[in-house]
Amino acid sequence: MPYNNPIPDDRKPKRDSGGLATLVQAERLMQIAILLPSAAFIGWLIGAWLDKKLGQSWIGIAGIVFGGISGLVYVIRLVMTTGTGDKNGKGSSSS
Repeated sequence: MPYNNPIPDDRKPKRDSGGLATLVQAERLMQIAILLPSAAFIGWLIGAWLDKKLGQSWIGIAGIVFGGISGLVYVIRLVMTTGTGDKNGKGSSSS
């Protein structure tokens, strides 16, 4: 019975970087946890400054809402790019 060599696989086996991959993942999770409240806080600061400058009372609340929405959009984009495992090596999940 003849022996057939298997088709060579061009993909190299993924090396486990150990603690470094864990630290990168923890940094991403901390970035997500800090980003939402800081975006809302910055929106509130800008809104309060505009309230004072323009003599209004509603712009601070609009700033909180705008900051929260913009922070949420950024977090969703960050999670989507992190979870896809894109070919540039930026994603951390295996696909």
